[in-house]
Amino acid sequence: MTTAAPVPAAPPGCPFNSEFLPPNMRKHVDPAAPVPLRMMAAKGLVPLNPSDMLGALYMLTFDAEQAVRDTASKTAAGLPERILGSALRDESVQAPVLGWFLGLLGGKDVYAEMLVLNATTPDEAVAELARECSAKLAEIIGQNQLRILRHENIIRNLCSNGQVGPALIDSVCDFAVRSGVALTDVPQMQAARVRLFGPQAVAAPPDPGPTAEQVLQEFQDEGGPEENAPPMEEGKRLNLTQRIMKMSIAEKIKLATLGNKEARSALIRDSNKLVCTAVIRSPRITDGEVLLSAGNKAANEEVLRTIYNNREWTKNLKIKLALVKNPKVPLTVVMKFLNSLRDSELKDLSKDRNVPSGVQSFAKKVLEKKTAPKKEGG
Repeated sequence: MTTAAPVPAAPPGCPFNSEFLPPNMRKHVDPAAPVPLRMMAAKGLVPLNPSDMLGALYMLTFDAEQAVRDTASKTAAGLPERILGSALRDESVQAPVLGWFLGLLGGKDVYAEMLVLNATTPDEAVAELARECSAKLAEIIGQNQLRILRHENIIRNLCSNGQVGPALIDSVCDFAVRSGVALTDVPQMQAARVRLFGPQAVAAPPDPGPTAEQVLQEFQDEGGPEENAPPMEEGKRLNLTQRIMKMSIAEKIKLATLGNKEARSALIRDSNKLVCTAVIRSPRITDGEVLLSAGNKAANEEVLRTIYNNREWTKNLKIKLALVKNPKVPLTVVMKFLNSLRDSELKDLSKDRNVPSGVQSFAKKVLEKKTAPKKEGG
């Protein structure tokens, strides 16, 4: 029995290792490999798919050799459209990689737009771009309501960007105020508060409800915010659920991003699309939670879309099967998954009465198509 070769260590300072690369390509970013091998990758001469090339070049900017670091940065800045056009849109690329490329290519609107629209690109990188981006990019940034509520510096930086028109700033600030964002240090936000609630709103702003920090503290007091904390007693859970219901949308989104499993399980059922989307996009979400959402017939469609578009999650057979059986998942998506299933799984689906009839018949057709040549050959 052969054992898989160990994944080489990441260069010091790099936030991830080379596990995302094909095993035979990992040597090109391995700090222990000869410099010429690493330099090949730094020059873009290694046959990698576009997304992997971005990750490899980013890793090499942490290389011990200055020449390798400089070459990787120069190659990354000059990558052709055929590589960038596909890789910058790929949500499975590591977040630090996308953030770095946004800093590198922020002055090129066509690429910056792809990165701003990529949900994996870190909010911090988008906030930095918002400080001095073009009016066109500001419009795209301003339309991403989840980012705005999740990372308040995006609002601050849009408001300080001289290229952003007043209509967009008013629209962003009005939405943020309605969603419970305060930002008393931003004059445009204060103006929006007056516009929406009258002059008295500045002196006596409406009660924003519990903050994410307060509810997180309550979770800690009631059994710990840790992911592996034991389930709460029913009464305590009910009390926290009631507290969460009183939170503003903005604070719920912060809690969805920073909170533990108990918080996420309460917020994933929220009627607001932005809140449950923030839950499924939380960096702390587990595969078990994703599986529950994938099989939930009442799940928000945006939550399901986030799951079935995530290549890492759909590598998990249980998640893939849960999506196939969920009637809210579009048939076009289901068909793609059916073609990748084994004969035994297709057979089970074709007979499962809990599966939508369209999925049953498609599973049967795919199975017949896969097995037909075997029958003819026999």
